[in-house]
Amino acid sequence: MEAVGIIAEYNPFHNGHLHHLREAKKQSGAEAAVCVMSGNFTQRGEAALLDKWQRAELAVRCGLDLVIELPLVFALRSAQDFARGGVRLLSQLPAVKSLAFGTEHADLQLLHKISATAQAASTQLLLQENLKLGQPYAAALAHAIERQCGVSENILKEPNTILSVEYLNAIKIFHAPLTPLPIERIVSHYADSKITASLASAKAIRCEIAAAVPDAMLLKSALPSPVCQTLHGLLNRPDRLPATEYLATALLAKLRQMNYRQLQLLLGITEGLEHKFLQAALSATSLNDLLLQVKSKRYPQSRLQRLTLYILLNFDKEAAAAFDDAGPLYARVLGASQTGCRLLRELKKTASLPIITKTTDFLDTGRRASGGLNLLQQMLAYDTYASDLYALCFAKAQPAARDFTTSPFIAKHT
Repeated sequence: MEAVGIIAEYNPFHNGHLHHLREAKKQSGAEAAVCVMSGNFTQRGEAALLDKWQRAELAVRCGLDLVIELPLVFALRSAQDFARGGVRLLSQLPAVKSLAFGTEHADLQLLHKISATAQAASTQLLLQENLKLGQPYAAALAHAIERQCGVSENILKEPNTILSVEYLNAIKIFHAPLTPLPIERIVSHYADSKITASLASAKAIRCEIAAAVPDAMLLKSALPSPVCQTLHGLLNRPDRLPATEYLATALLAKLRQMNYRQLQLLLGITEGLEHKFLQAALSATSLNDLLLQVKSKRYPQSRLQRLTLYILLNFDKEAAAAFDDAGPLYARVLGASQTGCRLLRELKKTASLPIITKTTDFLDTGRRASGGLNLLQQMLAYDTYASDLYALCFAKAQPAARDFTTSPFIAKHT
């Protein structure tokens, strides 16, 4: 069976994703679609609107055949690491022959040109110079590429264009046997904050859901029916929606007990950021307050939000380096259609990594607490710790350890 791969967050799954999925299947001619999806936290370091099992179920009900979790150690990273983790995971599933991704500019020749320029030694030299001037990574890279090949910086600033280039880079670097299929985004823009058409951005949909009085009809126009039905019950119960802000007390308590050396060991803590974090933690009274005090032109809020989760998860530089060297070590199933189940049976025989449908076959709370874990178990442990953190992102904290008791969603009908 041949499948097309997709890397996504589905936060939440909307009509634009449905269009992308249908185009992916149409253009690839694949019988099945496999999505590598972020877990309970997004790449920006925010709690996902719905948990990973809910989002996987909705994706399957909307047409996906197999949803696999992108391990947190790649999902909660920069665009480069996010893309590399997703591409490396898909490349170890032999049935997946192509990678379909949404982009503002679906000109594959242009994207290849940008990708080749980005990897050139001269571009990397310019990138380092721009970083020393205090530019954020994305802006520094965009400036360097524009100088090298003349591609407009406005094109390079589009987040999905950047991610598309990172997918192409990863395919080349890791010799992934995936045919790239760029699919142009239509109608909505990634950064739109208002729903103006049936194809709206995820950001616009989340903004509407977070409004004091959400417009149910507007949301209905932008969401597939299964998603709309699931979210309907949450619209009048904001206490049931997660918010990363609820982690503030735990974060501030931890920071107020840490020293500079402990913070320096953590991933992303560089150039004196440990001093800014510890100083801000003394006076901050909320997560937003803390981020505003640490934020700078060089360190945008999305990057700092990721760092706060690294602090809570004790995600250090040494562990990140080991994971980056190894790549994803398992394919953990979150949901599957009947076609996806047939594909799973095939993958269990052909995939070059273990397929996990039952977490306790590899890790349980006892082994997690005892330490001495191998690298696969360490990677899996971060997924489970992230779920335990997510359980605290509600007005009323939820029980932990769901990873060890929750089964993948399996659709009863094709």
